[in-house]
Amino acid sequence: MVPKRLQAVLWSVKVENLDLTRDEGYIVNQVLSLGSLENLKWLFKEYGKARVRQIFLDKPQKVYSSANLNFVRQFLLGLSSKTAPDYKYDQTIPRRIE
Repeated sequence: MVPKRLQAVLWSVKVENLDLTRDEGYIVNQVLSLGSLENLKWLFKEYGKARVRQIFLDKPQKVYSSANLNFVRQFLLGLSSKTAPDYKYDQTIPRRIE
């Protein structure tokens, strides 16, 4: 169950309508991008660091600013820009069709 306190971070959907498995890509990326320290603690406790990292890589979303992406990628998840390229996450970079 997603805590109601995350509603401001998960703003586009009512938290009571979210499923931790079905909506994991949305939840993980939104919390990593917009969440407070308390929200991040919940995220890593709920999913675990390895699972958060895997969801971040498997279900990229363009919701990050450049600075935020660097913080999340390097410091929170220990990833390189080669592993998680900017164009998949940075909202200021135009979409690339592959």
